[in-house]
Amino acid sequence: MAINASKAGRAAEAAKEGIGRRGLLAGAVAVAATAVTGTTGSGTAAAAGRAAGGGPRTATPLWREFAAAPFTHPQIPFIGLAGYRAGSRPPCRTGRGFVADVRHYGAKADGSADAAPAINRAIADAGERGGGTVLVPAGTYRIDDIIRIGHSDVVVRGAGSGRTRLYATRNLTELIGTYGSRYGGDKSGWSWAGGLIWLCPKGRWASLTEAIRAKSWPFEGWTGNRRDEWRTLTTVAPARRGDRSVTVDDATGLRRGGLVLLRLADDAGHTLLEHMAGGGPGPEAYHWDDKTKLTSYVPYEWPVRVTSVHGHRVTLERPLPLDVRPEWDPRLTTLVTPLTGSGVEGLTLEAVETPQSPHLLDKGYNGVAFQCAYDCWADDITVRHVDNGFGLIAASACTLRRTKVAGRGSHHPYYCREGSHDNLIEDFTVERRTVPAPAGTQLHGINVEGLSSGNVWSRGVMEMGTFDSHRGMPFADVRTDITVENNGRHGGDASAGPLFGARFTHWNIRVTNGRAGLMRIDGLAPYSATVGISEVTESDQIDVPDFTGDLHTRLEAYGTPEAVWPPNLYEAQRALAG
Repeated sequence: MAINASKAGRAAEAAKEGIGRRGLLAGAVAVAATAVTGTTGSGTAAAAGRAAGGGPRTATPLWREFAAAPFTHPQIPFIGLAGYRAGSRPPCRTGRGFVADVRHYGAKADGSADAAPAINRAIADAGERGGGTVLVPAGTYRIDDIIRIGHSDVVVRGAGSGRTRLYATRNLTELIGTYGSRYGGDKSGWSWAGGLIWLCPKGRWASLTEAIRAKSWPFEGWTGNRRDEWRTLTTVAPARRGDRSVTVDDATGLRRGGLVLLRLADDAGHTLLEHMAGGGPGPEAYHWDDKTKLTSYVPYEWPVRVTSVHGHRVTLERPLPLDVRPEWDPRLTTLVTPLTGSGVEGLTLEAVETPQSPHLLDKGYNGVAFQCAYDCWADDITVRHVDNGFGLIAASACTLRRTKVAGRGSHHPYYCREGSHDNLIEDFTVERRTVPAPAGTQLHGINVEGLSSGNVWSRGVMEMGTFDSHRGMPFADVRTDITVENNGRHGGDASAGPLFGARFTHWNIRVTNGRAGLMRIDGLAPYSATVGISEVTESDQIDVPDFTGDLHTRLEAYGTPEAVWPPNLYEAQRALAG
């Protein structure tokens, strides 16, 4: 996709309808035009900088490099199409289609009785009618069960996070059963899965809960893609990272708007894993064979929509995150029937306040979970007193906007795992815990793992926690325009492999306590970029790089986040994408 001043101009016009983004987008577009057309910094870019609310700034050299070749930059991934419908705003459905008010199904807004059955009846009714909006008016609704969204195109909408409150009295262990670790030991699976509001397709919900209740561990298809039920649609010819179109052998099973799974299998030499790490001597020398948890995450599975089919040429909604090579048996396949077009908006989910459990023994007072979801969202949601806040489990292309984790401490305020890709978490807050945590607990922060790629955390305030890579070699993820009190710890066991793969980027990060761990990653992450973070010092969390030799990393504008332009890498890339 060529980037030029006219496309930049169209992006600026489109941005005028965005919420509070006009100045930033216009500035990012101007910088993009500067990088391509050579406009001087004292002209267009400087004016755009002033329009965005600050003095004139100069685009960083890395941004100029990226704007010239956005899909193939060696250190910075292209994430400008992350989130619901490639970054589109989730739709407003109230007043269109089927609308159900939970009070008409028997829910009481005074907290006097269990409202979960009524809310779930309204959700099921909307789902069985092909979708609709379930209204939860202002008030407090006691829920003694899980709120389950198992149909596509169903939106649960409260009156606002300050007006509609769901008060959850029970945890997932009580409601479903003890969810043990598929890797053995006494770890609680509720430490990284499940929610008291759970968006998950009906079939996946049934297989998961049946296995938990039967204690049939391990079982195939834990993430939901049901590898034993794959059906190959077509094989794919070689292509390069950043390509939007691919050549396929047989396009008869593909259609515009269809959701497919790009499947890449690793070979005996682990060249796919090496490629995810950036390639070269370091990854080639790494010992992959004993990383059993990591190797369980391959084949790499990337869900994506088809936007056009012309003969054997297929265009995809997003550019390829990796090369496509014959040795990885590339193919487009079916996937588990996903949940699409569903969301939850405008409410607070508050769990009964209990002491935080010891580490990895969470009972499952969890917030909102997206599992096997695609093009779904949460907007204006607060969770309080939860073990785990917002979870993305084998979920892709979802948007979490204006979300907050509050109350007593959480194990994972945000977690993104089991091959979750292209999600957008923006305008998020992790509040400082209100009570001390017991000995032995950890608060990780914003967590990503399990070969998850293309995910973005943007415009956040973290009063506690850290930027947690939970091993499992996540790659091509971005954290940008975030203020953080860096006091958390990363997690992940040795069998999960490296902390980072290639093209991990931290851009404009304001570290309030100056603690280094996982903020400045130029000494840890291969082919990474650390741009505009506060000056930090060594801390009690010091990791060594997983790969030997030159990591091919970039460090720019160190110690001066206030001088970084563009200040938000995601917003600037959105402007480039138009």
